Amino acid sequence: MTQPVRKPRSQRYNPASEAFHKEEFPFYWLAQVHGRYSVALEKALKKINLDIPRWRVLFTLKEEGTCSISQIANEAIAKVPTITKTIQRMKEDGLVETRVRHDDGRVTEVLMTQKGEEAIADIQAATHQLFRQSFKDMTEAQIKRLNKLLEQLFNNLPDH
Repeated sequence: MTQPVRKPRSQRYNPASEAFHKEEFPFYWLAQVHGRYSVALEKALKKINLDIPRWRVLFTLKEEGTCSISQIANEAIAKVPTITKTIQRMKEDGLVETRVRHDDGRVTEVLMTQKGEEAIADIQAATHQLFRQSFKDMTEAQIKRLNKLLEQLFNNLPDH
């Protein structure tokens, strides 16, 4: 009796394979996690009159300091026109200021204001529990490993 030819298990992860199963496709879970986290984050931020685009800009500025609009767009994985509109709204709200880069007048730099720094503190308070819940029962080593795997996956993908 002839044994059926078994496809390699790795084909279950490949959407082009007949053996594909979505629940075993890492991008399925990445999309599920991202979607669920985004909904929960948006809900938490709404309570303090902020949203995810503003959160991304503020946390980029918190970590990187003064940035160009294109730097922020790159970090936020968003288009420059989208980030430009977000920054204009944030400027109206008093969260950021803009200025022309002194050595290159074509570049607009974004700086966080005191009100922006206060918003960071509000965001941290509003999202603290979400972070704790998201990573409950995970060790620091597991989180580091997850980050390393995601970074490797990111680096394997083509640049946009």
